[in-house]
Amino acid sequence: MLIHPWDAPHDDTEWQHWLAAHDFGQLAVNGPPGEPPFVQPLHFAYDPEHGEAITHLARPNPLWPSLQANPQVVLSVVDDYVYVPGPWQAEPDGPAEHGVPTSFYAAVQLRCTAHLVDDPTEKAALLNRQVGHFQPEGGSSSVTAGEAPYGRLLSGIRVLRLEVTGVRAKFKYAGKRSTEVQDRIAAGLAGRGGPRDGVAREHLLRRRDA
Repeated sequence: MLIHPWDAPHDDTEWQHWLAAHDFGQLAVNGPPGEPPFVQPLHFAYDPEHGEAITHLARPNPLWPSLQANPQVVLSVVDDYVYVPGPWQAEPDGPAEHGVPTSFYAAVQLRCTAHLVDDPTEKAALLNRQVGHFQPEGGSSSVTAGEAPYGRLLSGIRVLRLEVTGVRAKFKYAGKRSTEVQDRIAAGLAGRGGPRDGVAREHLLRRRDA
């Protein structure tokens, strides 16, 4: 992922804050020799205190042999993306039709070492942490090895601790454009009012004013 200086996060807090609210991504695992990589969509819980993400997958998932052969993986998350029409990006001293269309988006890629967890007690503890992230209000029974209602289901899954060893983050929101062009883009997003236009506009203004 190309990251220009104007698209880089201002600090680690920026991407960590964003990632806390964007907890569905794709796990890329090297495939067997001569085969393409596995790309697995999944929910995860990122824990900045421990420097890891927690997730789980069904035991029949075909990626396990490749993951055990090479535990170096990438967890990729992309969201808050919008299409920006060319005229919105045109320079003030040029014709609108010469503006260059582009995409805005936020992206975080976590390079990780994957640790497989099969011990029932440890799996239960990690699953409770993951559920706690998604359901802080509770409402579901805790997972306890050997006990109902979930204990008997533990054998059907494997838990992954993804130890983060590197981070690449990008917030592509007109960072290199002039204030006049940024204002025009912000107005265009507000007027269009598409599904992600509001949050894209917030990123543009937040990063400009930081």
